[in-house]
Amino acid sequence: MTTLLISLLLAVAQAAVPGVRPLPGPLSVVRWWDPPPSPYAAGHRGVDLAADVGAEVRAPAAGRVHFAGPVAGRGVLSLTLPNGMRTTYEPVRALVHEGEAVTAGQVVAVLTEGSHCPAPCLHWGLLRGEEYLNPLTLLPRTTPRLLPMAPETGPAGAKPGSAGVRDAASGAEP
Repeated sequence: MTTLLISLLLAVAQAAVPGVRPLPGPLSVVRWWDPPPSPYAAGHRGVDLAADVGAEVRAPAAGRVHFAGPVAGRGVLSLTLPNGMRTTYEPVRALVHEGEAVTAGQVVAVLTEGSHCPAPCLHWGLLRGEEYLNPLTLLPRTTPRLLPMAPETGPAGAKPGSAGVRDAASGAEP
């Protein structure tokens, strides 16, 4: 239930500005960002997103290809963003080359086999200098709106769900 709710919240947040999430469709987080307590300690320096092998991987923002190639037998793509941060993807087959400019939402790679997840996933990382950050912070956010909850029963004679609700113009109950 929690995973479904989180996936739905991420889908809503991403719908506000299409083309900036790294994968198509609603994102499903397999493993969350878990920063290590010190630079060399264990932790998870990114997020793992469920996806099928061959899924298109997009640039979250305009930038430039910092690195595209194998690292420890896995394809890695790293993009430098205008604010100096660097985002990374693995395992991927890069469709762009080192030094190339990319635009927000541009397909820059495809997911390949060889992930460290039980099922195929994209590992997405974010760095500012030497500091690892949560890459989900690159996604757009929506403004939350609280809505009144409809009570099961209202005062005698009231329509269900109308108790305490007043018309903004007249002040009368609907």
